[in-house]
Amino acid sequence: MTQSHRASSRFNVSLEQRAWSIRRKALLMGEVQGQGYIGQALGIADVLAAAYFHALDYRADDPKWEGRDRFLLSVGHYAIALYAALMEAGILPEEELATYGMDDSRLPMSGMASYTPGMEITGGSLGQGLGIAIGMALGLRRKRSKAFVYNLMSDGELGEGSTWEAAMVAAHHRLGNLICLVDFNNQQADGKSTQMLSAEPVEAKWRAFGWHCQRVDGNDLDAVVGAFDTARAVAEPVPRVIIFDTRMCKGVPFLERREIAHFVRVEADEWVKALSALEEGRPA
Repeated sequence: MTQSHRASSRFNVSLEQRAWSIRRKALLMGEVQGQGYIGQALGIADVLAAAYFHALDYRADDPKWEGRDRFLLSVGHYAIALYAALMEAGILPEEELATYGMDDSRLPMSGMASYTPGMEITGGSLGQGLGIAIGMALGLRRKRSKAFVYNLMSDGELGEGSTWEAAMVAAHHRLGNLICLVDFNNQQADGKSTQMLSAEPVEAKWRAFGWHCQRVDGNDLDAVVGAFDTARAVAEPVPRVIIFDTRMCKGVPFLERREIAHFVRVEADEWVKALSALEEGRPA
């Protein structure tokens, strides 16, 4: 029988190295098309590294294994980041990196479950992922499964009414197998999310809706790992949410300084510069 990730000892590379590699793969895919949601991918890489190499239970060679934890990408335009993590985890072959966004590729620019192994849902219509996650969590509980459902969403989705309807439903059903991950990078297409429709005080809101809530620096791996551990260990049967404050374009300083980073523009001659800048910060 194939071992699941959490039961296996083959993952002995540091989380810092995993996060760096996820960033590098995302940049290489962006270079293929000359565009992509690179800012988000670089920012969320630490969370994805902790998810796939610390928290999640899965089998790389059997993405549909019934006992797996489900990882839902509500924020579908982050697909380039998740593809990089799935390649790092061995669920997708790294050779497909060069096909990103091309005709007949399994790596479309927005995540689609029908195309890509390891992609649980077709995301992108923002505010829908948490509702789908609730359905999965209810189904798994009915089956007496020990699996968790993780839903990765953006701070922009906190402005969607469907998100808060779902939050009420999850608390009502006391879904202790549901963990929502909020990437709070304070960016939307039209500007800062806190200026478009502020969700603050966001922690108080989630707690008022009956959720166990944590807020940590999403680019501090120790804090991220600790938050995952705490969320899984909560004894009370309530849904859990972790708000990750992340920095857009993390790891590539000249891109971090760009004011407009939701769909960061990288000129043709800057991809090599970006990869070189990332290389300079490679962990030992």
